[in-house]
Amino acid sequence: MKPAHRMAKIDASGIRKVFDLAANLKEPVNLSIGQPHYDVPEEVKEAAIAAIRDGKNGYTQTQGDPELRERVRERLAESRGGWTGQELLITSGTSGGIMLALLVTVDPGDEVVISDPYFVMYKHLVNLCGGTPVFLDTYPDFKIDPARLEEVITDRTKLVLFNSPNNPTGAVYTAEELAGIAAVLERRGVYAVSDEIYEFFCYDGEFRSLVEFYPERTLLLGGFSKTWSMTGWRLGYAAGPAGIVAEMTKLQQFSFVCAPSMVQYAGMAALEVDPSDYRLQYRHKRDMIYEGLKTRFDVKKPGGAFYMFPEAPGGGESFVKRAIENGLLVIPGGVFSEKDTHFRISYAAGDDTIARGIEVLNHLAETSC
Repeated sequence: MKPAHRMAKIDASGIRKVFDLAANLKEPVNLSIGQPHYDVPEEVKEAAIAAIRDGKNGYTQTQGDPELRERVRERLAESRGGWTGQELLITSGTSGGIMLALLVTVDPGDEVVISDPYFVMYKHLVNLCGGTPVFLDTYPDFKIDPARLEEVITDRTKLVLFNSPNNPTGAVYTAEELAGIAAVLERRGVYAVSDEIYEFFCYDGEFRSLVEFYPERTLLLGGFSKTWSMTGWRLGYAAGPAGIVAEMTKLQQFSFVCAPSMVQYAGMAALEVDPSDYRLQYRHKRDMIYEGLKTRFDVKKPGGAFYMFPEAPGGGESFVKRAIENGLLVIPGGVFSEKDTHFRISYAAGDDTIARGIEVLNHLAETSC
């Protein structure tokens, strides 16, 4: 049986290709994985175990357990200046939220503006919906220039996909920058989807959200995967315009059905765990790898998330192949961009692993000269 035509526009993950190349490596230095290196907090594990033992293993409401939804709303109100969105849906991870959001908003021929570099999933899901990805170049500082944004928005633009702190660059937007972007969106009447999964990993100032500046037409997506290391548990949320969230809820009923029930109870426990120590640890790791590489690489210091996006001597893919040959796993920038000029480092790793990675990378830079 031939696959559906829509699958022709979806390429196999470039990250998977890296792992295929590295399959025969023994104990590689792994700076590729986009998940925290620490484990799920014990309180969260115990809450999930208790939920399972108490028989809370069936379906929840499609929109999520009412108590969890209320706790997420309270959290949003505290961190977003009172904003909670008109409606809120518990999703199967932030990725599940992205898929639902695009499927209910994007028709064939609609344009979706994506800042480049971008999270690898964005363009593939837009293509899956029959939409047209429009890439907004943000090199070299990895920030959206409002004037450039204005230029790429057309009568066919349906959405702008926005991500801060950003994967893969670690860029974080300031209040002034967000206000400039919001002004363009308001003037053109375009909706935004703001992916804020890395909100707690913000190192050089207070995290600011696009919803503070563009509240009525922004769909906020967040989740538990990164902050509390619950990547495999698949728990996220979507908050924003009632009409969009209602359509997402309808589609979830016929796709994901609901987020995993026991994980929703664990999510309530997670919201009681202060993640501040993790942020301090990762700020140290950010500083460690930036200071270790800045003299030999053209690299922008990331303000958040746990990624760095240096320029690759000789191009991203060829540089990554050399890195793998030297026992180091990083990801070529072409996985996250229409350009192949950089590579992504994940510093979600132990300090010893980061130190080894710095040594290998500096060696590769020296031998590239």
